[in-house]
Amino acid sequence: MKIKTLLLCIASLAATQAPVFSQKKKSLPPEFSIKKSDTEGHMRFLAADELLGRRTGEQGNMVAARYIAEQFRKFGVTPVPGVTDAGTTSYYQHVPFEKMGANGTGEITADADVLKSGTDWILMSGDAADLKSELVYASYGLENASKGWNDYKDLDVNGKIVLVQSGTPDVQTPAEMIASSSEKRKVAIEKGAIAIIELFNAPIPWNVVNKYFTGEKMALAADGSVAKTIPHAWVNGKEANLTRALRGVKEVTFKTSGRKAQLVNSYNVVGYIAGSDPKLKDEYVLLTAHYDHIGIGKQGGQPYTPEDSIFNGARDNAFGTVALLSAAESFAKNPPKRSILIVALTGEEVGLLGSQYYAAHPLLPLNKCIFDINSDGAGYNDTTIVSVMGLDRTGARAEMETATKAFGLGIFADPSPEQGLFDRSDNVSFAKQGIPSPTFTPGFKEFNGDIMKNYHQVSDNPETIDFNYLLKFSQAYTYAARLIANREKAPQWSAGDKYEEAAKKLYGK
Repeated sequence: MKIKTLLLCIASLAATQAPVFSQKKKSLPPEFSIKKSDTEGHMRFLAADELLGRRTGEQGNMVAARYIAEQFRKFGVTPVPGVTDAGTTSYYQHVPFEKMGANGTGEITADADVLKSGTDWILMSGDAADLKSELVYASYGLENASKGWNDYKDLDVNGKIVLVQSGTPDVQTPAEMIASSSEKRKVAIEKGAIAIIELFNAPIPWNVVNKYFTGEKMALAADGSVAKTIPHAWVNGKEANLTRALRGVKEVTFKTSGRKAQLVNSYNVVGYIAGSDPKLKDEYVLLTAHYDHIGIGKQGGQPYTPEDSIFNGARDNAFGTVALLSAAESFAKNPPKRSILIVALTGEEVGLLGSQYYAAHPLLPLNKCIFDINSDGAGYNDTTIVSVMGLDRTGARAEMETATKAFGLGIFADPSPEQGLFDRSDNVSFAKQGIPSPTFTPGFKEFNGDIMKNYHQVSDNPETIDFNYLLKFSQAYTYAARLIANREKAPQWSAGDKYEEAAKKLYGK
């Protein structure tokens, strides 16, 4: 009798507890129910051989963009209100690119010194030319009244060739040297110069510069058309004899076969989910990841074989794109308080150009964006953690720790600080505008052979991915975004951060 009574009590207790358990399980947001088969399916499509390395402006890149857009449509994610393409609502933001062919042949002659194209210098822009002209030195070749730069003061360069040094008076980092180079060309054209020679002296080995910049290159096309240009050479400024040769002459000849330029198109793919809170929905959290990669064969710039010449880019960055798609599906089912804007970016591999374009042409006001979580990576060797560039700079450590812990993962802040990784992905395009913008990266603590084993290699294909980890990573990324979007107050840059002033300007604080 006692046993029967005990069994009845246990049954009664179970009956009362079952609805509670069911209710708790039901209350979890959709990211807790993402299926491994779905994240694996996204990866196997985006990093498939058929997409030919998703190179910006080429067919495989377009196929990836279409896949992302159609997944948005399937999930119920909408285009940004008001964005149209040929009169219909559209997930695509058109990004025009200028595609330039490989470095050609040529010579620059300064007295008895003959500088060879592809060895001593690289043609960065310009059609075929055979010029002989006076050479005028113009320091950095820049004009900026607010900074007091006026390098063309008292100089007449009309119809002449201009000689400048690389970088700016303020900054001499490789990225700034490269970014300022096109501005130097623009100013020289405005002054009437017929060519520009730049003594390029970045803290990068010349053989690396030569290898990277002599191949096919992409740039944003100003006004959607191929820009007016003149021959523009980067001369190896690390070689003192070349610098002396050019600084010591009055006249040079400049012969080049030119680099052909053409207009090509690509797209940022943009989806919108309205927030659930009437007061907070006007603000939004931005989620970004680049979906492009480096193509096939010689385009990849790394070893390949006839058996495998496709740079699939599973880690870089189908991984981050899968996280975006997981977030899109979860937020469409259950929106957070603030709105969500998801932007799959093109052109990262050719200079962060898709994010630069979006930051300059936002589809929603940037001052309504409280946070950007970018996802990108070179590789991973620790599937117990997520690494976050800017974790302690951007004001949302607590939410990210909570999100990773929920899926059995730890978190690691800013691995390999000597690499300056925060400023090397698309997040920096938004950070420069003032938006707190960390990068959520597959797990590693330092660069080593494991990280670089598959980075930009033909081996970076879906078969090498840990799909259990891909699922947890995508879930943690989504949950972190949800927690941040539901915060009462927006995250802030750490006091004194180099992007804090940009934030004050953006948000008016």
